[in-house]
Amino acid sequence: MLRPMDAERARELLGAERRRIERSLAGLAREDDAEEADDSDPGNLGSNLYQEELAEGRTDDLHEQLAALERAERRLADGTYGLSVDSGEPIPDERLEAFPLAERTVEEENA
Repeated sequence: MLRPMDAERARELLGAERRRIERSLAGLAREDDAEEADDSDPGNLGSNLYQEELAEGRTDDLHEQLAALERAERRLADGTYGLSVDSGEPIPDERLEAFPLAERTVEEENA
């Protein structure tokens, strides 16, 4: 039977994910601060709207990832990191190495 991932390795993976997410959020904030809208040119309006919506969608996605990270950190503190939130079955280390925020096994995700 598989055992849950080593807690120290899990902390490393989750720490790296937190840094990645926070860097991405900070980068989006800098891009937003640096942009100057040129509303006088009608050709820029569509482009500006597209860029704003793209950035908003990316920000929403990163906030969802941050929430998943916080759930993973709680599971690690509770001793359940690496176990499916649905079945309690172990999530293989290979999956957690590739996707540290995984909450379910691949089979459960695909069901």
